Amino acid sequence: MNNLDKYNQVFCETFSVNSDVLGTNFSNDTIENWDSVLQLSLVTSIEDAFDVMFEPEEIMDFKSYEKGKVILLKYDVII
Repeated sequence: MNNLDKYNQVFCETFSVNSDVLGTNFSNDTIENWDSVLQLSLVTSIEDAFDVMFEPEEIMDFKSYEKGKVILLKYDVII
């Protein structure tokens, strides 16, 4: 499984969606059930999947599918 597959799998499991809905428009502004609880669950699952530990500011800023990719890049994880 490559990094994109792992990344998508976490989003699909966290939000109970199919991968075809993931993309630039998938964010806390467009997903009705994206709340603080789901965001923490998402972040924890991403950290576990890629063996990283985000800074508090990054956790607060992880509010979209695309932003998560940018944050992971800081940890040399290429999606």
